[in-house]
Amino acid sequence: MIYIDEIQAQEVLDSRGNPTIQASVLLSDGSVGSAIVPSGASTGKREALELRDGDERFLGKGVLRACENVQTSIADTLCGMNPFDQGDIDKTLIELDGTENFSKLGANATLGVSMAVARAAAKSLNIPLYRYLGGANALVLPVPMLNIINGGSHADNTVDFQEYMIMPVGFDTFSEAMRASAEIYQHLKKILKDSKHITSIGDEGGFAPNLKTNEEPIQVILEAVKKAGYKEGDQIAIALDVASSEFVNEKGIYCLKGEGRELSSEELIEYYEKLIAKYPIVSIEDGLSEDDWSGWEKLTQKLGNKIQLVGDDLFVTNAKILAEGIKQNIANAVLIKPNQIGTVSQTMETVRLAQRNNYCCIMSHRSGESEDSFIADFAVALNTGEIKTGSTARSERMAKYNRLLVIENELAYPEYLGKSLFRK
Repeated sequence: MIYIDEIQAQEVLDSRGNPTIQASVLLSDGSVGSAIVPSGASTGKREALELRDGDERFLGKGVLRACENVQTSIADTLCGMNPFDQGDIDKTLIELDGTENFSKLGANATLGVSMAVARAAAKSLNIPLYRYLGGANALVLPVPMLNIINGGSHADNTVDFQEYMIMPVGFDTFSEAMRASAEIYQHLKKILKDSKHITSIGDEGGFAPNLKTNEEPIQVILEAVKKAGYKEGDQIAIALDVASSEFVNEKGIYCLKGEGRELSSEELIEYYEKLIAKYPIVSIEDGLSEDDWSGWEKLTQKLGNKIQLVGDDLFVTNAKILAEGIKQNIANAVLIKPNQIGTVSQTMETVRLAQRNNYCCIMSHRSGESEDSFIADFAVALNTGEIKTGSTARSERMAKYNRLLVIENELAYPEYLGKSLFRK
């Protein structure tokens, strides 16, 4: 019987230069699996706890305590266990921590180990990670959501909305979709440069120009789509991550500082209605704040049959919270971030719950990322159909896209959802 022989962890740096955990698992047959845990900037308050040291090192952001938890209590408990029973491994981690949000061990500690165990098990069986986690049913290449203009907490500019994304929905293959996206990105850069905008990029590889309104980035992107020779709506759609929890005040008023406007939930919903009537927008993420559930009900009633309404801060990859949202008919899609919940198995539970209830799933990176491409395999394993992992710039973003290109080449009959995902 093959068993977990050793578990280690060390502090490494993410794409923002902040510390994070790399966990490594050694099996008794010599197989090794490692995983690096990402970290978010725009975080929901109900996310699992990311354990930080809080001392003078790295401005308090060190993760040595989380690493110590991996190498002591977690290693002591998991060593000797069967690495091929992911559910049992993750259940043990949950019980060992004993809190609702991993506040004892840290979700960064538990997720790092959970991912590393899965990767070690896949290596031991000599099969790809997506095949190990998804079996014979892992067939779908996800439609990418490419964040090509950054705003909000992802960039120091005047744009309130956090992400303006293109979705290549009118292509037959993932590789064709990526080529189109890369070409549009380069045309966008030239347009911004010719207009005397700074072409520096934000945390997720998108440009961060100081534009006058929250509508102007859409117009500039569609200009780039046209210049690149593609058709808006038909081949390239627009997706927004508004991240409205970042600009709502304590009175529930949404403050668009870039435009000098203050809107109620109803007024913001009307604003979205005008945008989707004018532009080929197919998805809006976190259109209202995580606490505005009554507003979300109205948003879903108004727009739920027209576009994808994604809950990120709203659901935080938590099956219990998602179940309540399903019960109240709130949103119709969920963003999937493994580090919001703490283990591989809990992430899978949330995806399955969403899929059983016809909610779309979007596998997602975080703004603080690494070269680890785990979520690319995870998206294919779970047939999420969509993935959100930044623009066609910055190597920690491209690592995921390049991994998906390799997977597409490996699969005998890959499916690419593309256009069918959004057109009724």
